[in-house]
Amino acid sequence: MRDLDESQRWLCHAQDEFRDADTLRGMERYYLALFHFQQAAEKALKAYLLSVLGSTEVHRVHSVDSLIRLATEASPDFASVAAAKKLDIYNVPTRYPNGLPGAVPSRFYTDPEEAQQASDLARAVINLVERKMQQGD
Repeated sequence: MRDLDESQRWLCHAQDEFRDADTLRGMERYYLALFHFQQAAEKALKAYLLSVLGSTEVHRVHSVDSLIRLATEASPDFASVAAAKKLDIYNVPTRYPNGLPGAVPSRFYTDPEEAQQASDLARAVINLVERKMQQGD
């Protein structure tokens, strides 16, 4: 059974998290922005999968790459955002001081272009999810 209310809640949160990540990017808090761009893409993909599969099993998956592969099984259109799998590299090392041996995440991630690329990847995922969910497929 489809639970559109649940999927819409996940999409709404993904959209909000993307906006917050973009604000952090503008503040040059790149390590936080990178993490939240990954999270926004992950939550958007879960929103789509909830809308088409109705299964909460996707809550256990925390990899953008894995979620894109699952979404592609439901709709080949998701192959167009496969590059967003790169966002997975920001899930852990941006959050924990021991995630980067010998480095501190808040001081390590200093590249505005890297943050812009992550923003672009997350935005592409969210745009596709929004379009697919509006179309109902």
